[in-house]
Amino acid sequence: MRYLTFALGKGRLAKKTLELFEKIGITCEEMKDKDSRKLIFVNEELKLRFFLAKGPDVPTYVEYGASDIGIVGEDTILEEQRKLYEVLDLGFGKCRMCVCGPQSAAELLKHQEQIRVATKYPHIAKDYFYNKKHQTVEIVKLNGSIELAPIVGLSDVIVDIVETGSTLRENGLVVLEEVCPLSARVVVNQVSMRMENERITKILTDLKSVIKQEA
Repeated sequence: MRYLTFALGKGRLAKKTLELFEKIGITCEEMKDKDSRKLIFVNEELKLRFFLAKGPDVPTYVEYGASDIGIVGEDTILEEQRKLYEVLDLGFGKCRMCVCGPQSAAELLKHQEQIRVATKYPHIAKDYFYNKKHQTVEIVKLNGSIELAPIVGLSDVIVDIVETGSTLRENGLVVLEEVCPLSARVVVNQVSMRMENERITKILTDLKSVIKQEA
């Protein structure tokens, strides 16, 4: 039996995923060692391997078959647009992708004026404004501190993830429109889904029943 390999998005996502996996009997003691310098963690008994990756890289590992299964936020799946199967909503890591800005920018969105949008998610922003709102926009890609853009005059609005909205409020910004809800998802390599269908389906079925119990 070959190893099934999991790519987990680093941080809170990985922690929550491992807690969920333990409930279906999938454990990886090696990963609990905070001082470990290992890159790949193995459960020999179940023939499973795990590694941590930056969120945006998880779909890449899965598409190219370096990982059979990935756990990643829906924002990353939508932005990266990789060829893979999105098979399960894990129900945690819930937040929203939103258009945000000063309250005065609401008028610009209403009248479909050409505006400048700053975001870490250019594909998601483009799809929303071009295909859903049919509004012409100029998109500026930033890698962090997106809230800064409208404050310093770089953009009219931003498209970003909103959890509590406290950072927005502290900087005089508000949610103007919701693009889509987000949460953690399971993605599977297309070839792996065929070759290891039985093992992967069993994991997914077990996860579904735990999620259902906790709902």
